[in-house]
Amino acid sequence: MPVLGWLAGRTVVEFIAGYDHWVAFAMLAIVGGRMLWGAFRPEHNQRKEVDITKGLLLITLSIATSIDALAVGLSFAFLSVNIALASPTIGVVAFVVTIIGFKLGRRAGKLIGKRAEAIGGIILLAIGLRILLSHIL
Repeated sequence: MPVLGWLAGRTVVEFIAGYDHWVAFAMLAIVGGRMLWGAFRPEHNQRKEVDITKGLLLITLSIATSIDALAVGLSFAFLSVNIALASPTIGVVAFVVTIIGFKLGRRAGKLIGKRAEAIGGIILLAIGLRILLSHIL
């Protein structure tokens, strides 16, 4: 999916080059903002724990992850990233982090779950702001 996004981005890059930094900022701000919103919404509005490794929820999460990867590839095209290096790197890192996440997730989630989500959202917003400011200034 990152490669498909990169290919799509390479075809439209000359049309969007003047405001690509705004697009990257908006995409990161949306994801980071949603993470912050999720970290600070009241607990009573959240569902009880669900098994995400089965059924329709797993398919839905797989599709959402694929769309995220497509968006990353699109951003890579705007930033002129070497997709031949980036795509396998994404795959290997995602695999390793997923395994580690499954091993440590339950224990760490109980201790720092909401704080980690908030920190991740802030980091994404900061990256988006950095991209935006590097093109404006």
